[in-house]
Amino acid sequence: MPAYWLARARITDPVAYKKYTDRVPEILSRYGGKILARGGRYQIMEGPENFHRFIVIEFPTLEQGVACFNSPEYQEAAAFRRGGAGVVENVIVEGGDPT
Repeated sequence: MPAYWLARARITDPVAYKKYTDRVPEILSRYGGKILARGGRYQIMEGPENFHRFIVIEFPTLEQGVACFNSPEYQEAAAFRRGGAGVVENVIVEGGDPT
């Protein structure tokens, strides 16, 4: 069953954040990840406006998404944003029965 990695981000240092985003697509592809939305136009319908970048990534399974997030190569890339380049909320959720 597919799973979706959802992220909301607020970028505080675009140069350092780019060091992170330049590495991520290749890492995601190694784990079967497919970027569905990354930093495009958006409209906040309800809730606080704390974030200004939204990302949706599809994985074949929840386990593959979690393995990607926990992988040494992703953790190495994430260190760039965790070092002060931005604030991110990440969640990986399994797709469910739409009924």
